[in-house]
Amino acid sequence: MTFNTVLPIWQAIQERFHKTVKAVPQEDLNLQIGSSSIESLIRHNAEVEFMFADWFFGKPMPEVHNTAKSDAVEGNNESINRSVELVDLLAASNAHFIEAMRELPEKSWHQIVESRMGPSTPLEAVGRLMYHTGIHSGQISMIQKNAPRI
Repeated sequence: MTFNTVLPIWQAIQERFHKTVKAVPQEDLNLQIGSSSIESLIRHNAEVEFMFADWFFGKPMPEVHNTAKSDAVEGNNESINRSVELVDLLAASNAHFIEAMRELPEKSWHQIVESRMGPSTPLEAVGRLMYHTGIHSGQISMIQKNAPRI
């Protein structure tokens, strides 16, 4: 029951974020304000979805997606298909997180889980992720509007 209630809200937020990411031109991926670039925010968002699936839902990140980790790709601006790679990475983290939510037994949604972020229920973790995605979506828009273009 909890999964069926949460999923449509999750999907609405994800669809909007993914639409924003798909609209980012390749040349804007390196735009940044401070230490945050558009590309790093997108990768970070996927990384956190994989992390939360592991921490709160017990579904470890598939080895094939270890490239989600920002440290593993920092400075790698060589790919001409970075936009496509980022969209694919977000789709993979989203699908992984949805599967983690689907597999969680109903009774576990409201049980506190200890994590590196402190105690939280899986339901609270979903709320945090929704908020997290919204923040980064806003940051991406702000960077596109205000970052100096070289």
